[in-house]
Amino acid sequence: MSDAINRLTIEGFKSIRKLEDFELRSLNVMIGANGAGKSNFVAFFRLLREMIDQRLQFAVTTEGGADACLHMGPKVTQQIVGKFYFGDNGYQFVLQPTVDGSRFVFADESTFFRGAYGGIFSSLGSGHTEAKLKDHKDDEGVRGARRGVPHYVFNAASSWVVYHFHDTSSTAGVRREGSISDNIALRPNADNLAAYLFRLQSTHPGAYQKIRDVVRLATPFFDDFSLRPVPARPELIQLEWTQKDSDYLFRPSQLSDGTLRFICLATALLQPSLPSTVLFDEPELGLHPYALTLLANLFQQAAHSYGPYISKQVIVSSQSAPLLNEFSPEDVIIVERSQGQSSFRRLQASDLSEWLQDYTLGELWQKNVLGGRPHNESAPETANSGARLDGKHNNS
Repeated sequence: MSDAINRLTIEGFKSIRKLEDFELRSLNVMIGANGAGKSNFVAFFRLLREMIDQRLQFAVTTEGGADACLHMGPKVTQQIVGKFYFGDNGYQFVLQPTVDGSRFVFADESTFFRGAYGGIFSSLGSGHTEAKLKDHKDDEGVRGARRGVPHYVFNAASSWVVYHFHDTSSTAGVRREGSISDNIALRPNADNLAAYLFRLQSTHPGAYQKIRDVVRLATPFFDDFSLRPVPARPELIQLEWTQKDSDYLFRPSQLSDGTLRFICLATALLQPSLPSTVLFDEPELGLHPYALTLLANLFQQAAHSYGPYISKQVIVSSQSAPLLNEFSPEDVIIVERSQGQSSFRRLQASDLSEWLQDYTLGELWQKNVLGGRPHNESAPETANSGARLDGKHNNS
């Protein structure tokens, strides 16, 4: 049974007024202009993770209150709806703001199971301010089964990870000393990168070597990590490394932002126990074009399915035409925003066969043949609506 997401619904969240029963595949590359709604899609997963870990109200407070999360505010939108279906299971919830607009209350929270006799929804209640899914994950199943549906739903949803490696400043945790025992899983911001690589080196040497070798491809001067407890402080570790033809130990402060981000990305994608669904928001930041090619390869390797069965799932939000060039049309989701609403549309290769004889996907996106580029809604039609481009018609 796969924990990767087959379909989802998002309603009333920020710029996403209604995204209903949208299909997700093993590889999903969202492309669109600034403010189109890509980051809001990713943010919904962050909110979900905080919610099922019973930190909803804290997360909402950091967003500026419940009203700030509603599409166009409380006068337009009265609730947020989320529905996720994966394998034979599902999870759905409805959040409504309190009168003062500061917090959310659950109007509904339910799990779903598709059995031999059809789908069954089981309510976890309403009126509560923190999710009850975690409280029910140890309930017995039907007919005395040791584990019920909430167990599988919680384990799946809590495994979905949004990785975000943008902060590589001098004060970022990834550049500083950290606890050597914080090594069970790579954190979403890679604060524990050194500790995690230190554990992989001894417990999963094959995975460690793959990470090191990919980093060598992206950074020719890089030789290897030098992972050891901090002298005189063995409970701490930091990310030291060596350069080719030298035994001098370099510190994490001597890595460029782009190199450090690529190391984080390679580690996340080549980890031995990759989560069933992983999300990356604008991972191209600061990367060299060749590193983008390597990164696209890593995305493609990580995302795989067997027929209709999705084993691992990658969701990427990007604005990079060079990165887009590395994917197939069916991998790409165009995100656009019109009249304050985000729309999501997956490309079809059959609609672009003529264009792709002469142009790459990145070039077509930059020319606005695919859509998803900034434009004035009152302007004349663009190539996306059927205009000619070098004598060719867009049939999409």
